[in-house]
Amino acid sequence: MLKRIYLLLFICMSAMPLFAQLTDEEKARVGAGEINRQQEFFDPTRKEKKEKEVYHFSVDYRFEVGYQQNQQRSDSWCNPFLHGVKLAFTADFNLPYHFSIQTGLGAGITYGQIEQHWRSQNAETVQEEYLRHGINQYYLEIPVRAYYTQKLWQKLNMFFYAGPKMRVGLAELDFIRDHLSDPTREWLIQEGVVISNHNRYPELYRSHVSFGLGGGLEWDRYRLVAGYDFGLNNMLRSADSYKMHEWGWYVSFAYKINQ
Repeated sequence: MLKRIYLLLFICMSAMPLFAQLTDEEKARVGAGEINRQQEFFDPTRKEKKEKEVYHFSVDYRFEVGYQQNQQRSDSWCNPFLHGVKLAFTADFNLPYHFSIQTGLGAGITYGQIEQHWRSQNAETVQEEYLRHGINQYYLEIPVRAYYTQKLWQKLNMFFYAGPKMRVGLAELDFIRDHLSDPTREWLIQEGVVISNHNRYPELYRSHVSFGLGGGLEWDRYRLVAGYDFGLNNMLRSADSYKMHEWGWYVSFAYKINQ
């Protein structure tokens, strides 16, 4: 044991002349280096330097499928709820500061029923009679939306969007089943009410512009999106004061195709 102590003292005494030969500047550097190493390993307030994000332009392509519900709101027409499915192929142009612009092409099919009641013209009964409308809607749509995406944890992101959408109607078929007596049917025909199957686009504009707000969550390649569209333009062609707008909400699932 004593031999080990003597050996350690001998090594320390041998190193002292070497350290004494260093200049004051070199000694200061050695001391500063030791302090820096101590701070590096033991300073609890030290913050890691964040790497500066470098922007690279890219485009993300996605396929989207979801549920859609629309409502046609009018003063002169009962307000049917139309339920259906929507498909879309979109392209997101990524911009700096977590922003992106999305556009693409979508298609939708919706269906809904509504009953239109009339006072019976039959003197033998006082009950109300009605027309049952089954509406099938087919359309294409082109969105232009601004997205903002914020990272939450690892590959989990949250995003919000806002922007307009143009819809072009392909067909809006109204399948009518009448529950009318003969006097009521004749009276409605005289009043110009359509009681047979027809395409509604002669009485409606095919183009429809809405403004949408929404958001969702993103994990890796997958997105869950929900939003609401506010109809902006009047859809009725009639020259009277009545107007009709279509509002709707949707929820969809999107998958990024490219890397």
